[in-house]
Amino acid sequence: MSEPLFDVIIVGAGPAGLSAALVLGRCRRRVLVCDSGKPRNAASHGLHGYLTRDGIEPAEFLHIARDQLRQYETLELRHAEVIEARRRENTFEITLDNGTRLTSRRLLLATGVVDELPQLEGLPAFYGTSVFHCPYCDGWEMRDQPLAVYGQGENGAGLALELLLWSRDLVLCTDGPTNLTAEDIERLDRHNIPIREDKLVRLEGNDGVLERLVFANGESLPVRAMFFSTGQRQASDIAEKLGCQFTDQGCVDTGDYETTNVRGLYVAGDASRLVQFVIVAASEGAQAAVAINKELIKEDLA
Repeated sequence: MSEPLFDVIIVGAGPAGLSAALVLGRCRRRVLVCDSGKPRNAASHGLHGYLTRDGIEPAEFLHIARDQLRQYETLELRHAEVIEARRRENTFEITLDNGTRLTSRRLLLATGVVDELPQLEGLPAFYGTSVFHCPYCDGWEMRDQPLAVYGQGENGAGLALELLLWSRDLVLCTDGPTNLTAEDIERLDRHNIPIREDKLVRLEGNDGVLERLVFANGESLPVRAMFFSTGQRQASDIAEKLGCQFTDQGCVDTGDYETTNVRGLYVAGDASRLVQFVIVAASEGAQAAVAINKELIKEDLA
């Protein structure tokens, strides 16, 4: 089953996708936004660093955004997962999870990333309230509290040193071998950040408030929160299947206005950037939308 041609199909309805949809809707472009309803920050109780929206619940943020899009009659939001995308000669064809095939002149991926959570007993109960991955998002709320940092190697050391901005009471927990260089160890020691290599077995606390980390040797470490650095992965493999180039950090390699090496394909938001703020994702979506619209204008007037 196929449907008429869209000017743009946007895969992902987070801040990048919805921001792009807003700009394109105001340009009277025929736009379809597809989303499976699995936002990266679903566990968070508040997003931060977004001017005029600091502290808003992520679900409320998305509700406001979707509500403001309803007035644009050329724009459609559809709850559906895109399972495949193909580049045709001058168009893109996507396939939804119900078998529907859709075509568009341009394709914007705003599918984001998925955080690799530490595999520790009890962690899900605290994720988003006492366990975090981003100090810029949640460090201020945990300022001056005893904090654990979970990670190994350069990433673990870097996160621990970064968190000195918010607390001086830090412990780096590597959950086994540290994989730290002598230089890393010296820097951590110089800033009074102890290192614990003991294996962690679980997190304990009440009502979403972390109280302690428990180690395999029976010892425990009182903490108020834990920040982790264990990596992330692309939430969708569509960019890879379409032939996008990637950076060494695993992000889609994008150029000016979120262009990719695949003609007509754009990628905006966390999937293409290391600075993964909601406000940055929204900005990238808007930039991509402007670039897409300008391309379409040139085609329309040719």
